[in-house]
Amino acid sequence: MEPIAKVAVIGAGVMGSGIAAQVANAGIPVMLLDIVPEGAANRNVIAETALARMKKASPAPFMSQRAARLVTTGNIEDHLESLADVDWIIEAIIERHDLKQALYRRVDAVRKETSVVSSNTSTIQLSHLVEGMPGRFRRDFMITHFFNPPRYMRLMELVTAGETDAQKTASVSDFADRTLGKSVVVCNDRPGFVANRLGTVWLQLGMIHAMELGLTVEEADAVMGRPFGIPKTGIFGLVDLVGLDLMPHIGASLKAALPDGDMFHDTNKDLPLLNKMIAEGYTGRKGKGGFYRLKRTDDGRKIKETIDLESGEYRPAQKPADPAFDAARKPRAVMEIDNRLGRYATAVMTNTLAYAASLVGDAADDIAAIDEVMRLGYNWRYGPFELIDMIGGQWLVDAMRANGIAGPELLETLGDKSFYRVENGRKQALQPDGSYRDVIRPDGILMLEDIRLGAKPVLKNGSAALWDIGDGVVCLEFTSKSNTMDEQVMAMISDAVDLVTRDYKAMVIYNEGRHFSAGANLALALFSANIAAFGQIEKLVTGGQHTYRKMKYAPFPVVAAPAGMALGGGCEILLHSDAVQAHAESYIGLVECGVGLVPAWGGCKEMLTRWQTSGKLPNGPMPAAAKVFEMISTATVSKSADDARDLMFLGRNDGITMNRYRLLADAKAKALGLVDGYTPPEPREVRLPGPSGRVAMLTAAEGFARRGIATPHDLTVAGELATVLSGGDTDIIDTVSEDAILKLEFDSFMRLVRNEKTLARFESLIETGKPLRN
Repeated sequence: MEPIAKVAVIGAGVMGSGIAAQVANAGIPVMLLDIVPEGAANRNVIAETALARMKKASPAPFMSQRAARLVTTGNIEDHLESLADVDWIIEAIIERHDLKQALYRRVDAVRKETSVVSSNTSTIQLSHLVEGMPGRFRRDFMITHFFNPPRYMRLMELVTAGETDAQKTASVSDFADRTLGKSVVVCNDRPGFVANRLGTVWLQLGMIHAMELGLTVEEADAVMGRPFGIPKTGIFGLVDLVGLDLMPHIGASLKAALPDGDMFHDTNKDLPLLNKMIAEGYTGRKGKGGFYRLKRTDDGRKIKETIDLESGEYRPAQKPADPAFDAARKPRAVMEIDNRLGRYATAVMTNTLAYAASLVGDAADDIAAIDEVMRLGYNWRYGPFELIDMIGGQWLVDAMRANGIAGPELLETLGDKSFYRVENGRKQALQPDGSYRDVIRPDGILMLEDIRLGAKPVLKNGSAALWDIGDGVVCLEFTSKSNTMDEQVMAMISDAVDLVTRDYKAMVIYNEGRHFSAGANLALALFSANIAAFGQIEKLVTGGQHTYRKMKYAPFPVVAAPAGMALGGGCEILLHSDAVQAHAESYIGLVECGVGLVPAWGGCKEMLTRWQTSGKLPNGPMPAAAKVFEMISTATVSKSADDARDLMFLGRNDGITMNRYRLLADAKAKALGLVDGYTPPEPREVRLPGPSGRVAMLTAAEGFARRGIATPHDLTVAGELATVLSGGDTDIIDTVSEDAILKLEFDSFMRLVRNEKTLARFESLIETGKPLRN
C-alpha cells in the first residue's frame, strides 16, 4: 500500500468531524463529506456547519487554525469521485447496516486500487458489514473504532477478518499509531468489541446497584472513583458525559447481537428514572443536565445539584461523609467495608471483573489488550486484570462465590497466580493456557515503566531520579507530587549535570505522570512565608536560577520532553533546554501572575530573548517586552504543542510527538542527534525599554482594571512584571545582561512573596485548586 497522504471521512457528525480534525492535526489533508439535505441551497451545508462548529468548540477538536485549513468539505452526491486520489476512506455514518452497505458500494466504484476503507462503527460486526460485498472490497476493509473526542482519547480498536489485506492492515495501524497518536488494540470481530461491551456492563451495574442499595449519586461516584483509579466522574458523571440517550441505543444493539447466557443480558435492565430523564430532555451535559446539573440561583450564582435516585427530584450536591470509606485507600479495602458503600463496591466490581475475564479469547485474545482498552478508552488508571492482581485473585473468587457469581474458568483456576509478573526484568501476562508471555510493545517505544522493571536509578532522592536509558543518554524524572519543583529537584538537576559531564553524552528530562510539572511547590513556599523563613524562599529562588543556568550552559545537549501541563517552573525548564520534544497535548505557560508572583527562574529572561530574535515583531526594545508582558500577565497557556510554537514556548527546531508512548524514544533520538559537534549556547544580552516602557505596560494593565478584568492585586503584580521586562532603570540605548534580568526577577519575586494578598492566593490555590481573585 502507498503511504497514507490523504484521508476522507464520510459522515460529519460528532465522531466523523472529530476524526477529520485529528487527521488534520497530524498535518494530513482530509475531506469531510456528508449527504445533501433535501431542498438545501448549500449542498455542503452539513459538512460546512460541522467544520464551523469545531472551530468554536471547547475543548477544541483542532490543535491550531492551521490544522482547520487542511479540512475540505463536500457532499457524497457531488464529490464522491474525489475519493479516487484518497488513501484511507473512513465511514462514520449512522449505525445502520443497510445504509452503510449502500454507501460502500458507491465508494467501491470510485476509489483507487491501493486505498483502504474502514468503518468507525462501535456496534456492528465486520462480518455483517462485508456480507455480500465484492472480494476486493472485503480485502481492503476493516473496522477502526475511534473514541470521543478523537483528539484527546488515545485508543483505537482495530478489527479485521482473515481475508483482510495484511499489508494494508499494517499500514493503517502504523499510521494511526505514529501519525494520529493512537494506541491500536486489536479486537476480535465480536459484538461491541471490548470497550462498548465491558464498559456498558460496568456502567449498567453501577447504576443498577446504586439504586438497589440506596446510594446517592455522589456516593456511587466516590466509591467508583479514586479507590479504583477511575476518574472522579465515576459512574453517573460518565453517563452524563456520554449522554443518557446513548445508553439505550448501545444496550439495544448489544442485546440483539450477544448470545443468550452473556452477563450483559443480566445488566440490561429497564431503568424508569433513566427513561423519564431522557423524555424530559435531561440527557446529560449536552442537554439540560443529567444526574448532575448546574442551577443558577436568584443572585446569579451557579450551584451543583444531583438527582435523587429514588424520588427523581434534584437537590444540592453533597460530599459523601463516611469515615470507613474515607480511611480506605485501596480497592480491596473499600470492598471489605461492612456497610452499603462496601457492598456496592463489591457488587459492581466482582461482576465487572468477572465479565472482563470472560472476554479473554472472545472479544480479545489477551488480558493486556483488555487492560489497555479500559485504561485509554475509559481513563482507568488500572486495567481490570491489574485491579484483580491488586485485590487478590483468590479473594476476588471467594467474594464472587459469596455473592452467587459464577466466574469464568480463567478466574476459577487462577489459584495463587497473578495475571502479571516480572521475569528477568520483563513484564509478562498470563495466557488462557496458564503460561506467561512477555508483554510486547510496538517497535520504537521506550518507557520508563519498562526500564524500572529491570534496573535501578543511577541517582535518586525524594523528588527526582536519574535513569540510564542506553546509548550514553540519561533520563531525569520528577517524582514529587504533581511533579512540582523543589530543592531536591534542583539538587538532582545539578548532580545530573555533573554526572553526565563526566560519564554520559546527553540528558532527557521526562516523566510518565499525567502532567510534566505543575511548577514550583507552593505549599512549601506558603509554609516558609508563614513562619517568616524568607531566607529559605530566597535560597529556593537563587538555587533555581543557578541550576537552570548550569543546565543551559552544560557541555552536553539537554532535551526536555513534556506531556500535559508544563507550568511555571516546569515551563522554565523547557526554556532552558537545548531542544524540546513535546507530546502534541502539551499545555505550556508561565502562570505565576495568577498566584501573585512573577517568573523568577529565568522565564522572563528567556521569553524576552526568544521574542526579540523571533523575527515576528518589529525591531526595537518595546515590541518584545510588550508581547511577553501580555502573555505572562494574563497567564497564557498553550492549547497544544502546535499552539506553543506560535507562543514561542517551543522553538522552530523543537519536535512534536503525536503518540504519548513514543515521546521518550523521540526525545532520546533528538538528544543523540545533537551530540556530534555540540557546543553550549552563548550568553545573550537584550535591549529593553526602561522606565518609559514600564509606564506603557502598566498603563495597559490599568485599562484592564477599569474594565473590571484585572483586580487591585493584579495591578501590583503587573507593576513588578513590568519592572522586570522593561529592564528596571536601564537606558533604552543600553543592552541588559542575563544576570541583570535574573536579579530583577529575584527582587520582584521576593517583594511579592512578602505581600499578604499573594499569600492569600497561595492558600486559596492549595485549598480549593483555584487562585483567589483579590
